[in-house]
Amino acid sequence: MMMHRITFVWIGSAVAAIALAGPLAIAADAPDRLLQAGAAMSNITPPLGEPIVGGWESPPATHIHDELNARCLVLDDGETTLAIVLCDNVGISRDILDAARALAEEATGIPGDHMLIASTHTHSATPARGMDRLATSGELTGYPKFLAGRIADGIARAARNRESARIGWGSVDVPGQVFNRRWFLKPETVLPNPFGGTDRVKMNPRRGDPDLLEPAGPTDPEVSILSVQSADGRPIALLANYSLHYVGGVPAGHVSADYFGVFASRIQELLGADGQDPPFVGILSNGTSGDVNNIDFRSPGERLAPYEKMRAVADEVAVAVSRAHLGIAFRDWVPLGAATRELTLAARVPNAEQIAYAREILDRPADAKPYHSHERIYAERVLRAAEGPVSVSILLQTLRIGDLGIAAIPFEVFAESGLEIKQRSPFNDSFTIELANGSYGYLPTPRQHELGGYETWLGTNRVEIQASEKIEDVIIDLFGELKRSFP
Repeated sequence: MMMHRITFVWIGSAVAAIALAGPLAIAADAPDRLLQAGAAMSNITPPLGEPIVGGWESPPATHIHDELNARCLVLDDGETTLAIVLCDNVGISRDILDAARALAEEATGIPGDHMLIASTHTHSATPARGMDRLATSGELTGYPKFLAGRIADGIARAARNRESARIGWGSVDVPGQVFNRRWFLKPETVLPNPFGGTDRVKMNPRRGDPDLLEPAGPTDPEVSILSVQSADGRPIALLANYSLHYVGGVPAGHVSADYFGVFASRIQELLGADGQDPPFVGILSNGTSGDVNNIDFRSPGERLAPYEKMRAVADEVAVAVSRAHLGIAFRDWVPLGAATRELTLAARVPNAEQIAYAREILDRPADAKPYHSHERIYAERVLRAAEGPVSVSILLQTLRIGDLGIAAIPFEVFAESGLEIKQRSPFNDSFTIELANGSYGYLPTPRQHELGGYETWLGTNRVEIQASEKIEDVIIDLFGELKRSFP
């Protein structure tokens, strides 16, 4: 079978990557080499009354606006089987995902380290992680136990739905919905932090603020696309990847999959895949969006109805993807692979001065004028960190699908790290799924740590300052292993 060159053409306001015939051979067509694929969804909606996480408060769920799902895709090249699962959750702890893997492996025989399970990062779901993201949850009960079982069920159902399939990939740029949310302001602007000091950048500054200078980092506008069809061309599943945080605009107490869920429904409609049996599964994974949202801070804000913005964002992305999809070349077979590695990172542990300041904050009267609006929250986080683990072992993972590489990182990764991985990857195409195989908080680069800001604060970020660089190096090494396994 022949690989295809990728060229870019303008489609309206987006740039589509269209696959064209080219000389890059990756595998020969052979009658004994057939790809199989199956997809399924498991409902993971929590019951009413469960807390909704994502903001500074956790109100109880009072309304299910749209169901939450674990969207599952299983691929099988005859020798290697992979599972990719995206869950509508803000972030799921590793022990829950490890339990789901064990259940799914027992049910399907798919090796647990061949399963990539990630969260979309909707901020309108029940939490599935503890107060200290570096600590394990212990015995699973309640919603975490339910969640692990439903993820495993989805993988098992997708595996049972396997049939002869074709696969292709490409990408399209959608730049109008991604903005770096960390900003430099004019030098005279004081930016206090919860630890009694000041920062050099501010997350989510006031829209239209005349003191804005420039964003502190880049964005990645690329939407990567992996599409799977049956042998006769019926859509089975489409996995997209976009480096954009949740969109929001959800009333308090509402459960929602955010724009990730809207995209899944919209791409099904655009591909003409409604009413199929087995059902088509649309999936949108979160790329490297730890410092990116869809707010243009240079423009004044506008008041929108609930859910209006997420529908607009999802529609723009889905329409761009559907147009790019017309140019994707499908293959009857490609080699699959998976590689994983444990990496031990040191935890950020507060020093004596930070602990003393935290205690001082908590000793003040609750109605005392604060230096920073969230200083009490972070004082509590500092004291928890002082008693927490001093290191954490994380699971890093890469998948190979032909000449497409997928990285999986269990943090909210900054866009510059994602761009660096793409640039260093040995594959022609690659992307990163964040909050995969765990949820350990934000992953600023060392340069961003120097600037300060919410994502770098101790309690928001819990691992060593050099962590992003160590992770990038391991991912590239794992990509190299997969590339060498089938040149």
